[in-house]
Amino acid sequence: MQNTTRATASGALAALLLSVSACSPTFNWRELRVDGTPLRALMPCKPERATRPVPLLAAPAEPAVLHMHSCEAGGLRFAVAWADVGQPAQVTPALAAWRQAGLQAIRAVEAAAVDNPVRLPGADVVQPLQAQGIDPQGQAVQTRAVYFAQGGQVYQAAVYGPRLPDEAVDAFFAGLAFAAP
Repeated sequence: MQNTTRATASGALAALLLSVSACSPTFNWRELRVDGTPLRALMPCKPERATRPVPLLAAPAEPAVLHMHSCEAGGLRFAVAWADVGQPAQVTPALAAWRQAGLQAIRAVEAAAVDNPVRLPGADVVQPLQAQGIDPQGQAVQTRAVYFAQGGQVYQAAVYGPRLPDEAVDAFFAGLAFAAP
C-alpha cells in the first residue's frame, strides 16, 4: 500500500512538473530535498544556498542558524528557509518574529488576507502571508509566503516579485511536502 501511495504521489508530481514546464519555459522546475529536514520543495530554478545566524527568539541563548535556498526565475525570487529552534514551545514566538521580520524587510505595514491558503499535511502550524511593500532597491514588491513548523523546526517558503502570477506561485506552494517517515 505504501509503495502505491508513493507511486501515486510521484506520478502526480511528475504530471505537475510536466504541465507547468510545458506552459512556461521560463521555469525549470526541480525537486529540492531540504538537507537536515524532511521537507521537499519544487524550485523553478537551481537554488543557491546560504546560512547565517539569526535571532528568532526574544532572548535566545544563541541565535538560530537560518538555512536558505533561493533563486530567481521569470522576474520572481523563490525562497525556502528553515531553522531549528529546539523546543516545540519556541515555535510560536519564532514564527511570529520571523513573520514580522519578513514584513519589515519589504517595508510592509501589514499583511493582507490570503485568498488561497497553502495546505501542508504533516505541519504542526501553517501561517500564510500576503503583502505588498518596497524592496531594498525602492521598487514595489509583492510577496506570498507561508510560515510553518514541524516539531522544533520552523520554515518559510516565499515568492517575491513586482507581480505574482498565480500559475508560478501555486506550483511553488503545491510542491511543498514533508517526506513520509
